[in-house]
Amino acid sequence: MTSLDGKAAFVTGASRGIGAAVSRALSEAGVSVGLASRSGDDLGLQNAIGVRCNVADPAEVDSAVARTVERFGRLDILVANAGVGAYGTFLDLSPDHLEEMIDVNLKGTIYAVRAALPHLLESGEADIVTVASEAGRRGLPYEAVYCASKFGQVGFTRALDHELRERGVRCTNVCPGGVATDFALDEGRGRSRDVLAGMMTGEDVAEVVMFVLTRPRNHRILETALRPMTEPSWG
Repeated sequence: MTSLDGKAAFVTGASRGIGAAVSRALSEAGVSVGLASRSGDDLGLQNAIGVRCNVADPAEVDSAVARTVERFGRLDILVANAGVGAYGTFLDLSPDHLEEMIDVNLKGTIYAVRAALPHLLESGEADIVTVASEAGRRGLPYEAVYCASKFGQVGFTRALDHELRERGVRCTNVCPGGVATDFALDEGRGRSRDVLAGMMTGEDVAEVVMFVLTRPRNHRILETALRPMTEPSWG
C-alpha cells in the first residue's frame, strides 16, 4: 500500500455523490484536493479548495486546474468524475440531454486530462482515474447516448495508458453499476427515486478509487468493474 500523504489531487464533479465521497477519502488520506464543481463547494474539508467549474467549458477547466496547482504547488492525481445522465428511448431523448451527456461525460474528461497532464507528468508518480460506468463496458437499453459517452471515456483512458505508462502516469477506468445518488433524478431524465433501493453508495465507489490509487507503483490497475448484488449480470 502506497501512502498518498502530501500529494495533491483534482476532482471533477466533486460537490456531491461519488465525487464528494472520493474527495473526502482523499482528504482523510492526507491529500490536498482541488474540488471542481458547478457550485464550487469545498465540502468543509481541510487543505482543500473549491472551484466553480463547468467541465464542458475547456477554459473553465484550465482555470480550475491552474488554481489548484497554484494553491498546492503540484498535482499528482486526477479523478475525472463529473457526469450526467438521461434515460429513455433514443428518439425520445431531448437534444439538450444528448449534447449535455457528450459535453460533460466525454469532452469534460478530455478537457480535464488535457489541463492536468502537464502537471501530472512533472509528478513522476501520477494517476488518472476516470469514473466511467458499467454503461461504458456494454450496451444497455434506453441508455444509448449515455453508453456512447461512457464508452468514449473508457476508450480514451485505455488509449492514454499506452501513451503514459512509461512516463510514470497510471490510467484506470473505474466502472460502477448502480449507485444510490441523485444522479439523473431531475424531472425529464427518466429515473425515479424508487430505483435507488439496493444500489451501492458513493462511498463504496470511493473505496475502489482509493484502492487503485494506493497500489504499489510497480503495477497499475487498468479497469475495475463493480455492481450491487441486486443488479443482474449481462454476459
